[in-house]
Amino acid sequence: MRGKGSDAPSNSVLLRALRALGLILVGAGAAGSVALMVRAGARTPRFLLVLFIGWVLAPFVVLLWANLRSTHWSAATRAALVSVTLVVAAGSLAIYGELIDVRPGGAANAFPWVITPPAMVLLIAVTVPLVALAGRRLSRSRTDT
Repeated sequence: MRGKGSDAPSNSVLLRALRALGLILVGAGAAGSVALMVRAGARTPRFLLVLFIGWVLAPFVVLLWANLRSTHWSAATRAALVSVTLVVAAGSLAIYGELIDVRPGGAANAFPWVITPPAMVLLIAVTVPLVALAGRRLSRSRTDT
């Protein structure tokens, strides 16, 4: 049986691995999304293509910032961040790669490229703070008993 102090090194390794995984997912999702955007926008004017690339990268910039800031966050919040990162990366690639069709009938071809980034930022902005809040409440209730 291990004591309470012996969990700290394994917890630290797990948290570092989660952070590394999060950064890899951010990079892969961003690179894949940009590649799909460039392919889809082959006939788009360059200026508009650059604007769309910035728009498509927005959720990944938010995730990168959060992953870099997460060093002092709780393990549960970090795990939620990596989970959301996985959902955003996989979801974006599936939508942009047309594996998931989010375009309503009659909508422009640009619809997925316009709607996905703010939807993903909203997902990040709701999920991670909720997990952090729930974790704080749970830790307070444990210390009060």
